[in-house]
Amino acid sequence: MTGPTGWAGEALELLLGRVAETAAQVGSRFPLYADPGDGRWTTTGRGSWTGGFWAGLLWLRARHTGAAADRSAASAATARLAVWTEADTATRGLVLWYGTALAAEDDGAAALRERAARTALACWDPGLGLVPWGAALGGPRLRARADAVPGLVPLVACAGPEGRTAAAAHLHRHLELCLWGGGPGRPRPAWRWDEACGRWAAETEPAPGWARGEAWLLLAVADGLLRADGGTPWRPDRLAAAAERLLHQGEFLDGPPVPPAEAGDPGGFRDTSAAAIAAVALLKLARLSGAGRAAACAARAEAVLHHLVDVHLTRPGGARPAGMLLDGCYEARSGTAVRHELVWGDFFLALGLAALLGRVDLTRV
Repeated sequence: MTGPTGWAGEALELLLGRVAETAAQVGSRFPLYADPGDGRWTTTGRGSWTGGFWAGLLWLRARHTGAAADRSAASAATARLAVWTEADTATRGLVLWYGTALAAEDDGAAALRERAARTALACWDPGLGLVPWGAALGGPRLRARADAVPGLVPLVACAGPEGRTAAAAHLHRHLELCLWGGGPGRPRPAWRWDEACGRWAAETEPAPGWARGEAWLLLAVADGLLRADGGTPWRPDRLAAAAERLLHQGEFLDGPPVPPAEAGDPGGFRDTSAAAIAAVALLKLARLSGAGRAAACAARAEAVLHHLVDVHLTRPGGARPAGMLLDGCYEARSGTAVRHELVWGDFFLALGLAALLGRVDLTRV
């Protein structure tokens, strides 16, 4: 494989060109997933848990073009995420971290991030040791899920010393449950607090072996390690052990570039969004691991990104728009958007490529 400058730069151009087309199509709504046949987006009015990735893509485009109009569009999308600041959901980390982290020198985004960090910290439950999943997206409020840690860890850590303590505890409690709570098998990504018994109970859905859940955990562990400058409260040795277990069990260093959406169904749908998330996590781990492990993480991240670009990214001249990352799987069990372009898949592929090209500092995102 040749150096990344050529293929990665070309792919990033395609992705960010697709962002401009998407913006024209969706207007003030938020894209969620696009049909693999014609590229038409299914959208949401408030963005759901994915709105921050759309704002993040707009900020990546604004950085790339330097155009005032692109910066204005990104700023406006970020401002529309403010409705999630007070929402009772741990996924506000996904929304309000990734929707603001790339917004350099944008006062509105900085103020929103600060407000979101304080509000998330106010939801911190010291007794449970985490920020609860919340009721905004349905289901029991007192839950712990793998997708409640990425984004929320760096967001809450913004809220000063108390925030860093809460963010570290939130991460470790989720690792105790999701990674180690189910024994030696694959991580169990969802748990519910049983008030009657006073303990955590594993949920059946998502099932163990959920690829995106494992990628989310790896990303959160990498973010924790990047912030573990003084040891406690981050417990870097424990985080390093978590990273090793996830790298091994999720086959992030030696498995197929695009994993099955569910490990229990290896012949079923694959999920390019999980691969893109994992590639970004690997690039982060490459910045802080020992020399041998760092080289392995960096090489694997580049190989995965190259595979996604080479095999799953649409090119100009076809019936479909160029710059679509296909074969993302939103939810295999329900059959929802199982071979589609997913807005978070686009985001993490674009972020990984920008980092590979030296245009983004992943210690800040």
